[in-house]
Amino acid sequence: MQGFAGFMWLLSMALILFSGFALIDAAVRREDAYRAADKKTKPFWLIILGLAFVVNLIFNILSFLPIIGLIATIVYMVDVRPAIKGLPGGGRSRRGSSSDGPYGPYNGGR
Repeated sequence: MQGFAGFMWLLSMALILFSGFALIDAAVRREDAYRAADKKTKPFWLIILGLAFVVNLIFNILSFLPIIGLIATIVYMVDVRPAIKGLPGGGRSRRGSSSDGPYGPYNGGR
């Protein structure tokens, strides 16, 4: 019985890490990338993935709620994330300097 409990604990930890990674990945993507990829909004995915992460932390893996959270996380990882990464810039937040223009940094006409 200890072997099964150990396996379930490892599976639970893997599920928590998987949903945590998806939540962090969704948080670092740009808001407009979700609209450009014709997916739901960024707050929608942050709420869904945040709930999945919290449910995985609280409930036992044999419950049905972590399974629902796993399905939501899988949908994000196989559908939304590749669509956003396929956009120019990969959907990542950019922190450029104040002199950056639409085509790159402004160099003063040099």
